[in-house]
Amino acid sequence: MAVKIRLARHGAKKRPYYRVVVTDGRKRRDGRPIEEVGRYNPLTTPKVIDLDLEKIADWQAKGAQLTDAVAALVKAANEGPKAEAAPKKSKKQLAKEAAAAAEGAEE
Repeated sequence: MAVKIRLARHGAKKRPYYRVVVTDGRKRRDGRPIEEVGRYNPLTTPKVIDLDLEKIADWQAKGAQLTDAVAALVKAANEGPKAEAAPKKSKKQLAKEAAAAAEGAEE
């Protein structure tokens, strides 16, 4: 049996949260899992990554393969919380700030 550790999508339309599950790779994405090993909520600030790293390591020792998305989550969970990044600004916002700075420099 090809066992994978992957994300199962839950939540309402356009409001997803994910469960990190161990499942047969041939089953549906949201089908019945063998075991749930964590949760991931990308909509909260900061994003919630709640993984049972011991269970994941046990399943990997048994031969389970991580998907790319879960591997990134495990890496982020191992690194711990990082500093909050500054919010990105739109081109309009940057242009407004540049115009305001230019007006302030002229005076």
